[in-house]
Amino acid sequence: MSSIPPYMLKGLPLEDCLTLFTKWAFNDGDERHYPNLIRIREEIVKKCKGVPLAVRTLGSLLFQKTDESDWIYIRESEIWRLEQHENDILPVLKLSYNHLPSHLQRCLAFFSLYKKDEIYYSDRVICLWMANGLLEHPKQNQEWEDVGKRYLNELLSRCLIQMEQDLGLIFTFKMHDLVHDLALDVSQKECKTVNSEAETVDENARHLLFCDAKLVGVPRVLEEMKNVRTVIIQDASRESETTYESLINLCLSNFKYLRALELRNSPLTALPNSIGTLKHLRYLNLGGCWSIDELPRSFYKLYCLQSLNLGDIGLKQLPDSVQRLIGLRHLVITMKATHLKEIRAGCWTSLQYLVLYECFGLECLPEGMQYLKSLRTLTLKYCDSLVSLPRSLKFLTKLERLYINFCASMNLKMEPEEEEDKDLQLSLKTLSLDNLYALTDLPRLLRQGSSTTLQQLRIVFCPNLSVLPAWLLNLTSLHKLEIAVCAKLSGLPEGIDRLTNLRELRIHGCPELNKRYRENGGEDWHKIAHIQKVVIKD
Repeated sequence: MSSIPPYMLKGLPLEDCLTLFTKWAFNDGDERHYPNLIRIREEIVKKCKGVPLAVRTLGSLLFQKTDESDWIYIRESEIWRLEQHENDILPVLKLSYNHLPSHLQRCLAFFSLYKKDEIYYSDRVICLWMANGLLEHPKQNQEWEDVGKRYLNELLSRCLIQMEQDLGLIFTFKMHDLVHDLALDVSQKECKTVNSEAETVDENARHLLFCDAKLVGVPRVLEEMKNVRTVIIQDASRESETTYESLINLCLSNFKYLRALELRNSPLTALPNSIGTLKHLRYLNLGGCWSIDELPRSFYKLYCLQSLNLGDIGLKQLPDSVQRLIGLRHLVITMKATHLKEIRAGCWTSLQYLVLYECFGLECLPEGMQYLKSLRTLTLKYCDSLVSLPRSLKFLTKLERLYINFCASMNLKMEPEEEEDKDLQLSLKTLSLDNLYALTDLPRLLRQGSSTTLQQLRIVFCPNLSVLPAWLLNLTSLHKLEIAVCAKLSGLPEGIDRLTNLRELRIHGCPELNKRYRENGGEDWHKIAHIQKVVIKD
């Protein structure tokens, strides 16, 4: 077998680097107004040595900075003069980090807790940041979650993280290996991934990730640590069940100031009753722990808990202890019961996000939904026995996002309204209807409320939906409409051109719609030609 000589990859050519830099440093076409900056541009770009990540990062760092002194400062920075060794952090990444506000520096360093090539979920990251006090206090009319989203958007705009997939409510993202190296460098050993019993861990480490499915023992060094704030256990296997029970017991006895505990997909069969001693715990993720069918009696003592994931676990009914956690902001529930216990007044007054997931036997939403005054997002997914929505939903005047997915019996009809709630109006901004076999008409909650607030409407795989109502034209704020795999739909409402704010229309897998509204030869193309972005696919 002959060996193949290595092929040395070259950097991006200078002209391509200049084009890439310009794309990130200026709004489209603006560069022609700043000939003085264009002259400096080439000198800066040459320092990137053809590395695309460096070019993008530096361009985004100078975005909308039109003062020549800012560009000269970057060009003349002392960091370029430092001696570079093979495995050193790229100078441009250090520059970008040094220009981050301190709150973003802390949040970026937190990513060093994870392995390279990790797929991050935006909601989980924000909850972990929130639990560890890394977010600035929200301004008026903002929530903590809004601050976290703003941080992620800033890191995206600076090319320090990269979007993977937009999932609607949340998105996934990755971090370039070189940026991960930067995060490791600046975290100052506060974050540590533990792969073996013999692992050395700095005694000042505050955030720990255990990710070896074959971990055979608990590292002794953990017994001396008192300042741990985050523990995440990944890839736990049945073979290591005893080890992980010992590890969790150690966490509960030693780490009294623990803020975040993640045990996703753990083989644990029960949580120790001593979990109630974690008075500072703000984030608990038990998602996928199918063997856990009840919560310990002490659970109500977790007063500070903000985020609780009980998705994909074996609970028969949601215990009263969870209702006593009045500080909850995020709650994911899977359970086997046909009815949830009534939500009492004064319970969950801070709840922002509620997800009912794989509650296959659930026949109706709980009584007392009207008490969830802060609820902004409601997701119902794989709740096969749910048929209709309660009238109490109209009391949720802060509800902005409603996702109803894979609920086979759901027809979205609401219980008859009563005199007292005739003036109540929902203020939905996003409605997503996905895989609803029983749906034959759009819900009237859109017509009676949300007509001036709804911005995004998504209708996917609703095979028995045969017509879109004329009142769809009353959705004056609608800017994105997506319709996919609705075979019985034959047309859009007459007068669709009156939706002047509609900027994006996506039609996928709807034979009649595809035929009528396609750009080349569609008889009704002219009715949607005014829309800025139209995507029609078979």
